[in-house]
Amino acid sequence: MSSSRLLVLFGSQTGTAEDMAERLGREARRRRLGCRVVALDSYPVVNLINESLVIFVCATTGQGDPPDNMKNFWRFIFRKNLPPTSLCQMDFAVLGLGDSSYTKFNFVAKKLHRRLLQLGGCALLPACLGDDQHELGPDAAIDPWLHNLWGKVLGLYPVPPGLSMIPPGVPLPSKFTLQFLQEASRTEEWYGPTTDPQGPPSELQPFLAPMVSNQRVTGPSHFQDVRLIEFDIAGSGISFAAGDTVLIQPENSASHVQQFCQVLGLDPGWCFTLQPREPDVSCPARLPQPCSMHHLASRYLDITSVPRRSFFELLAGLSPDELEQEKLLEFGSAQGQEGLHDYCSRPRRTILEVLCDFPHTAGAVPPDYLLDLIPPIRPRAFSITSSLLALPGRLQILVAVVQYRTRLKEPRRGLCSCWLASLDPGQGPIRVPLWVRSGGLTFPKTSDTPVVMVGPGTGVAPFRAAIQERVARGQTGNFLFFGCRHRDQDFYWEAEWRELERRGCLTLVTAFSREQEQKVYVQHRLQELGSLVWELLDRRGAHFYLAGNAKSMPADVTEALMSIFQEHGGLSGRDAASYLARLQRTLRFQVETWA
Repeated sequence: MSSSRLLVLFGSQTGTAEDMAERLGREARRRRLGCRVVALDSYPVVNLINESLVIFVCATTGQGDPPDNMKNFWRFIFRKNLPPTSLCQMDFAVLGLGDSSYTKFNFVAKKLHRRLLQLGGCALLPACLGDDQHELGPDAAIDPWLHNLWGKVLGLYPVPPGLSMIPPGVPLPSKFTLQFLQEASRTEEWYGPTTDPQGPPSELQPFLAPMVSNQRVTGPSHFQDVRLIEFDIAGSGISFAAGDTVLIQPENSASHVQQFCQVLGLDPGWCFTLQPREPDVSCPARLPQPCSMHHLASRYLDITSVPRRSFFELLAGLSPDELEQEKLLEFGSAQGQEGLHDYCSRPRRTILEVLCDFPHTAGAVPPDYLLDLIPPIRPRAFSITSSLLALPGRLQILVAVVQYRTRLKEPRRGLCSCWLASLDPGQGPIRVPLWVRSGGLTFPKTSDTPVVMVGPGTGVAPFRAAIQERVARGQTGNFLFFGCRHRDQDFYWEAEWRELERRGCLTLVTAFSREQEQKVYVQHRLQELGSLVWELLDRRGAHFYLAGNAKSMPADVTEALMSIFQEHGGLSGRDAASYLARLQRTLRFQVETWA
């Protein structure tokens, strides 16, 4: 391996950017180029001045925000006192992952690229802007960009004489080795370090919260099962405010774990310790040492996620079957992306189902490669829908159970929502690993500042916490625009809202979309009450909040606001856009959406 060192730094929220960074690392090693792959906040950023070649892979989250694991880096790199020649010795490239349905598409990648140039870095090529909305996903932009990137990199660091590139069908060494123990060791049901926790619960030290209740809150004939779930957090050290989120670490179903072990020929009772092959690679902090195969399959490997292209690339190199390998190589190639989309992405086929479709390959996968092949289960974030001021020692979430059909025989099921829905505290004690982080919504502390909240469907969840909190503090001027399909099927917390209306603590505006011939949504109600909305925002300094599905609702509500600014505020189109931008800049217009 060449002594030349490429550094790949990633900022990832859901794992996509991390997967891409690992792919870059593998492609570098195939070109005989030494490579480190590190999360941005795990890298000592002051060392950047010593790096000669760096590729940054970064996602954009929320409303143009950096992912959690690059926030410290982000703050440092934008310090005003950094000299403009700080990175003059560094060649760099930026690969962004975003979604063009959001206003600030790939905002982090674009801003980082500009900042690195300001600090004297030399860009090997323009930033790559991967788009999740493209029919073939981000790879449609990434593949041609990578082709150009490796051309530039090999110009700087050619493959050493006497060596050649390692072809795609040849597997690279696994990142870890599994040392199996002679005798089965009893591994505890482990969720983090066993030392006394330092500080509040976190991903490495979650709180095992007792589930108090798990209640369906949609009518029996409603198309979707939505649950109100309550946890007991007394004595946990957890505190939160309206707008915060709770993260929950789910696990795979027993039937899926059994099927996975069968197709790979694994004994769930096997116990092992994990050893990294490279000195600068550390073992996953969430895995106990020693670990059982059952724990790995049930609580760590995301076997029901839809596999990424890298899965097929690696699986092809491990396949002993000529026909299966040929198909896997096709799916892992740039030319095979349309076929992969039809086979995998469109019907949402899972890793477990793919392994069952390629049984000769699955049965030959060495256990050492499991952690290279299958990503870890990511925690799922939910808006907290209760206030500690109203419900001390309790935390509630509103969960829409994800289940839908594609052309595949089995329905598609959301891992976390279906796991939570399956838990019944009436059948015995249940504990769920969770922790809290600051959310994307912050509410005014002043008692006389009105808030206008638009939350259709489960988007109302963070606003229930805000209303509980504000009412407990005596804050008035609470305006809620709530939309759902049917008054008698999915009108969450109707009795609670009506009681608050009766007490003069809340103004509620509803939109029941399916109860009349013409569908009525929250944006229509906003426009009907345009003069009130304008008065609240312009004369009374109200804050405006929007939460819910990211598909079309945020754009529709924003359009309704723009028309209100023009009709009731007398603003031109350009001035209305400036007015909205000013509200956003001063945090008087905040949005929290999810796909």
